Amino acid sequence: MPVFVLELERIAGLIVPATLETLGMVLASLMFSHIFGVPIGILLVLTGPGGIRKNKAVNAVLGTIVNVGRSIPFVILMVAIIPFTRLVTGSSIGPVAAVVPLTVAAIPFVARLTEAAMLTVEPGVIDACISMGATASQVVRYVLIPESLPSLISGAAITAVNLVGYSAMAGAVGGGGLGDLAIRYGYQRWQPDVMFFSVVVLVAMVQGIQHLGDKVSRKYRRR
Repeated sequence: MPVFVLELERIAGLIVPATLETLGMVLASLMFSHIFGVPIGILLVLTGPGGIRKNKAVNAVLGTIVNVGRSIPFVILMVAIIPFTRLVTGSSIGPVAAVVPLTVAAIPFVARLTEAAMLTVEPGVIDACISMGATASQVVRYVLIPESLPSLISGAAITAVNLVGYSAMAGAVGGGGLGDLAIRYGYQRWQPDVMFFSVVVLVAMVQGIQHLGDKVSRKYRRR
């Protein structure tokens, strides 16, 4: 068998599992960050200036927490919450453990993207619903979310792209995935071919996520 075929098989044997680990980390943290981040974003809109449940104190506290969370570099955050990561997953290394800091880092980002998306909804539409007797939960369910859905989808794609980058950084401290592969084989063992293909896969992953997000967002925007 030709040498280059054996080399490709060797690289594929490393790249494929690492790619699956990265996809798993990104999808899991994307899901959990939206479970927690979207409600925070909704609260920021409802309690903010012009919100239907205006509350300066609540809005200020939430805004401060979100801003602090966004200002902490991911590498520092990942190290700082190691005890919490161990409490949740029982370990501080590996793809499963990496989901915790990835989620924590993405929650404030998702919250701000959600807030920005929902603030684009026409106030007149909200006022019309309130005048017809709609409650705050009904306004959120039938107006804010549907009207801002294309922007929310675009925001989810942006978050996923950032998580791909974060997951690569997590690999530097044993988080698994393509980042870990690139560090251990591409850098520490000086195998530039592994480093090259790791970067190619990461770039392709980012391009694919962004293309899919744009496509789905345009579909709902036309509706």
